[in-house]
This record gives sequence, structure tokens and C-alpha cells, in this order.
Amino acid sequence: MVQFHEHVLTDLLDDSNGGLVILSSGLSLSSLIASLLLLHSPPQGSLLLLSPTPPLKQRLLRHLRSRSAAPLQIPAEITADLPASHRHSLYASGGAFFVTPRILIVDLLTSRVPASTVAGIVIPNAHAIAETSTEAFIVRILKSLNKNAYVRAFSDKPHAMVAGFAKAERIMKCLFIRKLHLWPRFQVYVSQELEKDPPVVVDIRVPMSKNMVGIQKAIIEVMDACLKEMRKTNKVDVEDLTVENGLFKSFDEIVRRQLDPIWHTLGKKTKQLVSDLKTLRKLLDYLVRYDAVSYLKYLDTLRVSESFRSVWIFAESSYKIFELAKKRVYRFVRSDGTKLDGPGKSTASKKRKLSGEDVHEETASGGSSSTGVIVLEEVLEEAPKWKVLREILEEIEQERQKATLTGKECLVEGEDSDSGIVLITCKDERSCMQLEDIITNNPLKVMQEEWEKYLLSKVELRDAHTRYKKKPKDPKGFGILDGTLHVTTTPAAEVSSTSKQEHYALLAAVSEIRNRAKLEKPGDSIQPHVGDEGCSNGTKGKYKKGRANAKSSQHRNSSGRKKVAADGNQAVPASEDEHLTDGLVSGGYCDDNISGHSGDRAVLQESDRSESRSVKPLPPLHFHALESDRPILDTLKPSVIIAYHPDMTFVREIEIYKAENPSKRLKIYFLFYEESTEVQKFEASIRRENGAFESLIRQKSMMMIPVDQDGQCLGLNAYMEQQASSSQNSITRRAGGRKEAEREMQVIVDMREFMSSLPNVLHQKGMRIIPVTLEVGDYILSPSICVERKSIQDLFSSFTSGRLFHQAETMVRYYRIPVLLIEFSQDKSFSFQSASDIGDDVTPNSIISKLSLLALHFPRLRIIWSRSLHATAEIFFSLKANQDEPDETKAMRVGVPSEEGIVENDVRAENYNTSAVEFLRRLPGVTDSNYRAIMDGCKSLAELALFPVDRLAELMGGQKVARTLREFLDAKYPTLL
Repeated sequence: MVQFHEHVLTDLLDDSNGGLVILSSGLSLSSLIASLLLLHSPPQGSLLLLSPTPPLKQRLLRHLRSRSAAPLQIPAEITADLPASHRHSLYASGGAFFVTPRILIVDLLTSRVPASTVAGIVIPNAHAIAETSTEAFIVRILKSLNKNAYVRAFSDKPHAMVAGFAKAERIMKCLFIRKLHLWPRFQVYVSQELEKDPPVVVDIRVPMSKNMVGIQKAIIEVMDACLKEMRKTNKVDVEDLTVENGLFKSFDEIVRRQLDPIWHTLGKKTKQLVSDLKTLRKLLDYLVRYDAVSYLKYLDTLRVSESFRSVWIFAESSYKIFELAKKRVYRFVRSDGTKLDGPGKSTASKKRKLSGEDVHEETASGGSSSTGVIVLEEVLEEAPKWKVLREILEEIEQERQKATLTGKECLVEGEDSDSGIVLITCKDERSCMQLEDIITNNPLKVMQEEWEKYLLSKVELRDAHTRYKKKPKDPKGFGILDGTLHVTTTPAAEVSSTSKQEHYALLAAVSEIRNRAKLEKPGDSIQPHVGDEGCSNGTKGKYKKGRANAKSSQHRNSSGRKKVAADGNQAVPASEDEHLTDGLVSGGYCDDNISGHSGDRAVLQESDRSESRSVKPLPPLHFHALESDRPILDTLKPSVIIAYHPDMTFVREIEIYKAENPSKRLKIYFLFYEESTEVQKFEASIRRENGAFESLIRQKSMMMIPVDQDGQCLGLNAYMEQQASSSQNSITRRAGGRKEAEREMQVIVDMREFMSSLPNVLHQKGMRIIPVTLEVGDYILSPSICVERKSIQDLFSSFTSGRLFHQAETMVRYYRIPVLLIEFSQDKSFSFQSASDIGDDVTPNSIISKLSLLALHFPRLRIIWSRSLHATAEIFFSLKANQDEPDETKAMRVGVPSEEGIVENDVRAENYNTSAVEFLRRLPGVTDSNYRAIMDGCKSLAELALFPVDRLAELMGGQKVARTLREFLDAKYPTLL
């Protein structure tokens, strides 16, 4: 454990009531909580950890096991699968436990938790707490039952603690905490310890290619244009609308939080701008993360999915993004060595270098150099970081070999377990897999495979699209959809012929790829690479050719490669619309070696076999995806770390790892693209965290903490006492100011409803909450009132699945006043859709039409609209006025099948023959007003059929309806004779 963690624990343990600790991101929150658990002893009572995230939970258990903790100090997990008696004994045992808030709140309300034996609660994600959250509900009930229980909350996301007005103060208030502990990276104890023996840092700035710089500049220009359009709406705070803020995911949350209350009043353009800003941020991120072919494929996907409704695509600079992305992969040239827009000196020189391949490509394209046939020349621009990464790895291996020859040891004695593994960290697993493939194989081969898969899929989709397209015998008009424009002017005719030649070049290139694959299928003379098992055979011959090309042009621009034909001017097929991470990873990566060491062996074997390519040997490697959030440093113990995608949180983890192992030699390489948004985002994340801590420090200096915020004065009916004292002055004229007899209101709540915050708000208002498992309804307010609560999202899904119809049917069957409560979120618009989107006609897909049909089908169903949780609580108070309290036993039996069969005066499912009731209601003369009287007057449909008209008139309330039913029952059915 690092030393400043001891200072944190000392400050935290000084206050027996607990406290709120806010750490900088990456300062090992799991290690701090593990140390707190080790200080806990069973005689103090049980310690409950509320819903840690799976990565944090994994790190906690690893820290505890590595420190040889006692069995009772390693938390067990309390789940809903355990019987109630077993959970009760666990709570009373005095150990530490993981428990979800939903299980704990139900156990507290049903008195399964002996509150006197609970020492305290640990909340590891305090930034997610709100006044209506279940965690706040738990703390309020526990404090009312055990005033000595402590609450210790932690958070390592300081920027989330300053979102909104006085969020830290509000969290402290709802958790009954009086002390706030701030530990930023620039705190004296933290900075002194982490900077005492820092690792060796090598900061490498890799210049981006010309096309990448152009794409980045164009994206920023388009983003700035979208932000200017957003400012014109006057709906969002102008200070938040900056390009720097737009680089973070939290920017979407900031904008949506400000726009949600008026979302239904916004126009389509403003709504689309919010989505466009998210898309542009992804484009900036993917530019420095993925290869050129994958990036082009993602752009093609965007062109198909967003071309009709997107705003950014029609911006002035957006065309540069698509054009430059194409230039990174391929370009159109004429077979005589000139570009399409004129002669190009560089292109002609490249053609001279590749004259042998030119002849082959021109033949495949169906023309010769004299005819000026258009061909596609592969560029396949490699990421600039790839070459630098290989050079770094070769340098590391050279240093180690030199140290071995001179007799020096790279590692300190006793730390030989890491075997000199080099750790390479990337943003996501796809980047790890591609980097592993690039290091193991030739980068040119990897790019070639991606390009051929992209090209083949594009042509196959185009063929499928044109196969079912009707072609008129005598075409008339303009062939715009075919990519050509038939007009009589000479320039347009030239464009038309150019487009046709590009299409022919595309087909020729694809046919060449297919023919080469067919020729290489029967026999493979090339030894397969490690990691190539299970891949298609069509990639092996190409690798041999790519290897020769790579050897001859190792230090040359990647654009000087062989040509294949493709069509970049055609529209992308609609089926290309797919997720990047799902659709782009295919076939090229046969083994996932990220989690194990098989990838390290593959790299070593590849380096051993690479003498023919004159490639220097490489050290053993391990690739780690930062998004997996797995504890890799203490497990792998690397001596060299290469941050391929630098991340502030992981940098702090490296600092903690070095501080815990001061004698270990550690070297870190940071790979940044020079003057890129990657650098800007990394620096902005540090500035944003420092700014958040400065804001929290100012809030702490001005924070006003009430004396009773420790929960010592909290009672079970604190809200009711407050209400009674405030309303007592208004009734002093009534019976001499005598206090009215208080009646405790109670609500029966379904167990599944504790996922929402409404039970918490109802308890705040002074109602007693009874959690049970209900078969019908969500809330039982009285013996006759049943409420089915639906949030907006749940309402739409219930209509789609048909679940709401069944729920309404059962409520109408068993309760006299069934209620459908539609609850909106307080911070969002109180509307389904804008008024302009509501049509006049009834359509099956309209939510308004579905609600209308529901109301028509169930006339007794009451629909109540609620603006927020607090409005729902007030509605419940109004509905319960002058109503009896619900019976818990009876509510649990409603609609539940039983093995005893029909029981007299019972409300179970078997007591209602629903088919007979539905049949009765469809008989002539039977209405909603008289069918219940008919059911009370006869036991079955057979008995009803024997009643005379006078008896039917008595039951049905009139002679006319009785005769109608009698005539229907006595009517003779037609026969065939």
C-alpha cells in the first residue's frame, strides 16, 4: 500500500460517522477500499459494500487475497438466491459482504437485517448517488434504526462530482455525511510519493500524414460549424459549446441535460446537431485509432445511414473528409501515368518504378497505355505509429541483448517473474488484435487483406443491388443512380466515359483477386504463419508477393505499391450500415491472444523466422485493452510499457505501480500524434480534473453543514412529524388545537419496483412501504385501487410486446379501480412528441393511437399522467384519501394459481372462468353495466340459458335487452337439409 493511502485512511477513521473521499482518477481506489476492509474486525459488526462495479470487485478481491486476508475479511456475496433465513444469519455474522441495493432495501423494510449488528456501509461509486437513489434510501432507514452506523463513500471521478449545482454537498446531505476529503494528484503527500522515484519516460511525437492532418482539420471545421449552429438556438449555455469540450463523452450528457426539459419544442435540425456532434467526436477518435481501410469503411457506413437526415454531411468542409479518406486507401490514375485531373509528375515517376505491374494491370483493366484507361492504384497508407512502434521494439531488444552481453541485469534480483515482457496498451481490443497482427506479420499484408475484403464486399453488394434492378430496353432520361450523367455537352460526356472506365477497372481488379484466390486454393507452397491457422487460403500467396514488395520499398512512401481497380465514386450499398467494431473485424484475426501469452510466443517465433526479411528480433509482447479495465500491471509486472493510446487514468496506475515497487526499473514510451486531437484530449483531461478539484476545494471552503446531518436526530417518521408541526397551527380553532390521531399510510409495493426511485420518494413522504411479490399490479394503494406504473421507455416496450394489454386485463378483472400511471422524468420534457409530429389519422405505430385503443378496450382503466416522482407521490396521497389500507395477504394472493382449486371468497386465478366471462360479455344485450349482475344471478352459462324473459329482465335491467338475449338463445341454427 502506498503511503498516502495511510493518510487517507487516518483522516477517514477520525470521524466515527464516516466521510466522503474523492480521489484523482487512477490512484488505486480498489487498494484503498481493500485496506479499509482489512482494518474491519467481525466484533465490530457487519460491513456492507453496496454494488461495486465488476472490475472494481475483481480488483478488490485480488488485493485482499494478495495480502493474505482472513476469510471473514474477504467479502462474500449476498444474492436473491439465498433464503431469507440464510441472509439474516449472514447479516448477523459480522463479516464483510457484497450486496446489491435492491436486495438490501427489501431486507431492511422486511426487518431481515438486524440493524444493531451492522457496523457501517461502504459506497464505492458516490458520484452516481442522488437524493432519490436506492443507496440514499438505505442509508436513511439504517440511520433511523442504528444511529451509530457509519457511511463511507468513495469516488475517483471528480469531474462527475461537479456536474450540476452543489452536487457534492447534496450527496453528503442524502448520505448523512459531514466530512469531505479531497485527494487530487497535486496534493502534497500524493505528489511527493509519486515523484520520489519516477519511471523513465520517453515521449515520442509521431507526425501525422498529410491526409490525416487534412481530415482532422476538416472534422474540426465541421464540428465548429455545428457548434455555431447550436449557439444560434439560444437553448444551451454558450460556455460549454467549445471544441475542446466536444472531445469528451460527457459533452453529450451536458448538452442533453440542458436540452431534455425542452426537447419536445426543439426542431429536427437542433436534435440532429446533438447527434452529429457525437458522430464527429467518434470520427476524430477513430482517425488516430484505426487503419485507413477501416476508417474509410466507417465513413461509407455513415454516408449510408446519415446521408438523408444529417447536418454535418452538408457542411462546407465535409467533402474533404471523404475525399482524403479515399486518398489514404486508393486513387484513380490513367494507364499512361497521368492523374484524372491532369498530368502528375509524381504519379508518372511511380508508374516508371512499377512498369512491370502497370502492364499487367492495364491488361486486366481491358486497355493499353495508349488508350488512357482509368485504373485504381492502391495507396494503403499505413498508420505512422506502426513503423515507430516496430523501431521502439527493435531498440528495446537491442538494449537487452547488449545488456546481456556485457553481463548487466535488466531486472532487479528476485523479480525475474516478468521475463522482460513489453506491455503495449491500446484503447480497445480491436486495436490490440490488429497491432498484434501487424507485429507478427507484414503490415502490408494486413492492409492488403483489409482492402481486399472491403473491395470484394462492396462489389458483391453492388451486384446484389443491380441484379434485381429493372433495366429498360430503351433507357430514357438521366442515369444518375448509375453514377453517370448522359448529356450532350463534351465535358459531361467525358465524365460519363470516365465513370464507366472506373467501373470497368473495379470489376477487373475484383476478378483478378478472385482468380488469384482460385489459383492458390489447390496447393499452398508457402509455410503458414503463426496465428494464420484457420484463415482463408487466399491470403497466403498474396503475402509472398507483399513480402517482396515490402523488402524493395521498406523506406519508401506506402503509396508506391501495386495497382488494383476499384470504384470510389459509387454510392455505398445500404447493407454496409453496420457497427465498426462488429463489421470490420473479420477473417484477418484468427486467434485472440490478448489474455494469454500465446501472442508473445507468436511474436518470438515470427522474429526467429524473419531473417529472410532482414527484420530485427523483437522482445516478448503482451497487448492490453484499456477498455477491459483489468488489473494488468501487478499480474504481468512488465519492465517496459508502451502507451500506444495514452490515457490519464492508466498513467496514474503506472505511477502507483512504480511507487509500490520503488526498486523496479520501469521505462515508459508514450506515442502521440504530433499536433493532433489525441494530444489535446489527453492534456484537456488533466486540465478538466484539476479544474474539478479546484471547484470542489472552493465548495468545501464555503460549505454549510447542518448540525444534525450525521443522522443522530433522524426518526422513523421524521417527515410526518415535520408535516404535523407545520400544519398544527392551521387547526388551533378545531377542538382547542387538539392533535388529530395520526393514521399511518401504507403502500404495498412489488419487489421489482425497487429498481426505481419511487418507493424511496414515497418513504420520504411518510408512507410505510411493504415489499411483496405481486402477480397483478405494481402498487396496491387500497383494497380496490391497483396501480401499474410505466416509465416512458417501459411504456413503449410494453406496447410493442403486448405485455401492457395483459396487465390491464388482469387489473380490470381483479380490482374495481385499475390505474395505469404514466410517469415522466423530472429533467425531461413532459411530452411524448412535439405537437407537429402528431398526425390526424390512427396509425398502428403511433403511441397516441395505441393509448386510445387501450382506453377504448378497457373503459374502467384510469390513465394518470405524472410529471415526476414527487408528483406521483402527491397523486398517491390524493388517491388514498378516505380509502382503507390494503391487505398484504390478500394482495399477494391476487392472480396467483393455487393447487387447492376454487376457494370460496378467494381472489386467486382459478376463481374466475375468464373464457366464460368473455363469452358472456359478447352476447347480445349484455353490456358493461349489467354483466356483473348477470354473473351474480347465475352460476354458469347453462343456467343462464334456461332463464325466462322475466328473470332475464330482472337481472339485465330491462325487457328489451332481455328479449334480445332470449331470442338469440332460442334462435334455430340453419341446416344443410
